[in-house]
Amino acid sequence: MLNLSVRPLRLRYAAGEPGRKVTWLELFFDLAFVAAVAQVGTPLAADYSLAGLLRYAFLFLLIWWAWSGHTTFATRFDSDDVVQRVLTLVQIFVVAVMAVNAKDALDSRSSAGFAAAYAVMRFLLVAQYVRARSIPESRRLTTGFAAGFGLAAICWLISAVVPAPARFWLWAIALVIDMGTPLVTAHLTLHVPPDPAHLPERYGLFTIILLGESLVAVMKGMESQEGWSLAAALSAFLGMAMAFLVWWWYFDGAQAAAERTIRTARDARAFVVWSYAHLPLYLGIAVAGVGIEHIVKIAPEGHLHGAEPWILGGAVTLLMLALTAIGMTSERSQHEPRRTARVARQYAVAALPLVIVPVGASLPLVALVAALAALCLTQAVLAQAAPAEGAAADKRLATI
Repeated sequence: MLNLSVRPLRLRYAAGEPGRKVTWLELFFDLAFVAAVAQVGTPLAADYSLAGLLRYAFLFLLIWWAWSGHTTFATRFDSDDVVQRVLTLVQIFVVAVMAVNAKDALDSRSSAGFAAAYAVMRFLLVAQYVRARSIPESRRLTTGFAAGFGLAAICWLISAVVPAPARFWLWAIALVIDMGTPLVTAHLTLHVPPDPAHLPERYGLFTIILLGESLVAVMKGMESQEGWSLAAALSAFLGMAMAFLVWWWYFDGAQAAAERTIRTARDARAFVVWSYAHLPLYLGIAVAGVGIEHIVKIAPEGHLHGAEPWILGGAVTLLMLALTAIGMTSERSQHEPRRTARVARQYAVAALPLVIVPVGASLPLVALVAALAALCLTQAVLAQAAPAEGAAADKRLATI
C-alpha cells in the first residue's frame, strides 16, 4: 500500500530503536550522489593536471557535503513519511542538476548553475531542520544548523549571479560558514547524538561505492587497450589490488564502520574527526582511481609527465593520512597500548608515495603501481595489528 501519511518527526535515539539499518530509500539516494561524483570526475580523466584537480576537488567537496548533510539529518531524526520522501526526490533531482553543470571551468556560466543548484540543496536541508525544531530536545541544534546552513545557502545563491573573481570570494565565505556550522554546534552532539550504528553504516556503504568507482576507472583503462601487454595487465590488477587493500584497511584495520557511541565530550571530538576525515579519504580514493586509469591507458611505453606524478602520489598520501586519522578515532584504538608508535609508523608510510611516484616517474609504470600497492598492503598490516593489540590488552585487564 502506498504510504501517504504525514507524521511528526522524532529523535531516533530517544525512540530506542534497536539495530537501525540503512533503508532502501537511503541506498537509492546514495546511488544518485555517486552518479554525480562519476559525472564530475569525467573531465579529470581527460585533464589530470593541477587545474583539473582544483576544479574536481571543489565540486567533489560540495557534492560530498550535500550528501553528508542529508545523511546526518536522517541518522538523527525518524522522518520516513511522504513529506520526507518528496524532499528526497527533489534533492535527487537537484543533485542531477549539479552534475550536468559541472563540466566546464569554475569561472564559467555552468559553474554558476552548479552553485545555484547547491544553494537549493542547502535550502532543502534547512527546511528539514526547521521541521525538526518541533522536537524540544533538539531545538538548539536544529536552530543552529538551520541558521548556519541558511546563511551559507544565501551566499551560494548570490554567487550564481556574481561574475568571477568576486564569485570565488563568495564561495570562500559560504564554504567557511557551511563547513564551520557543525563545528560550532559540535558540543550539542552530546544532547542529540546520531545513531551509533546507522551513520557509520551509511559512510561505509558510500566508501564501498566509491571504491567501486575506482574499479570502474581501472576497467575504462583496460577497455582502451587494443592489444593486451603484460605491463598493462599487471597495472590493472595492481590498481584493483590497491582498492581491495583500502577496503581491507577501512573496515578491518581502521574499524571505520564500527559503532560510534557518543557519551562524553571526547567521544564528540572523535566523532567530528571521524566524519570530517572522510572528505580527504574519499577525494584521495577518487583521484587515485583516475590516476590508475590513466596509467593503464598509457602502459607499457608511456610515462607520467608534468604534475601527474605529484597528483597521483598526493592522492595516495591523502587517503592514507585520512584513513590513519579515522582509525585513531575507533574505540579499540583508544585503548591500544602502543598506539602512538603504530600511528607514527603509519604516518611515515603515508608520506612515501610523495617521494616514490615523483622520483620514480621515469620508471616503468607497472613498477610505480606495484610500489603503491605494496605501501597499501603495509598500511593494512600495520592497522590490522591495532585490534589484535587492543584485544590482548583487554584480555590482560580482564584477568586482573
